[in-house]
Amino acid sequence: MKKYETSHLVKGEDLNHHGTLFAARAAAWFVETAFVAASCTYGKNEIVCLNLNNMSFKRPVKPGTILKFEARVVLAGKTSFVVAVSAADAFGGEKAIEGMVTFVTVDEQTGKKVEHHIVLDETEDDDEVRQRKAAEALKKS
Repeated sequence: MKKYETSHLVKGEDLNHHGTLFAARAAAWFVETAFVAASCTYGKNEIVCLNLNNMSFKRPVKPGTILKFEARVVLAGKTSFVVAVSAADAFGGEKAIEGMVTFVTVDEQTGKKVEHHIVLDETEDDDEVRQRKAAEALKKS
């Protein structure tokens, strides 16, 4: 599936008491990037976040870092789908954060679940295959 990207500069107001990126700020950016990928893939913004799955830091993120977030849909059910998200230093490429977000498509008027008709394309990309397997494992747990 197509990748969607956003970037954020880590500033003073984004830091925790250790002087590194505050997890709640990272989570907001994480879900925002996932929403962009989800909404663009679905073609509408009538989606809601159901679950933030396994977001984990791989290393601390220092102020002044430009984080490049990448997201793509990796699993699609009838009314829900999973978006894999990762964030890395825009210059060095070191991965800092990764995880997944589950969304549900809803009717704008009623708020009830609706089918999204998203179909995943075939892929041979090793990273995407790994993400799809991880999303399947999430579904089973």
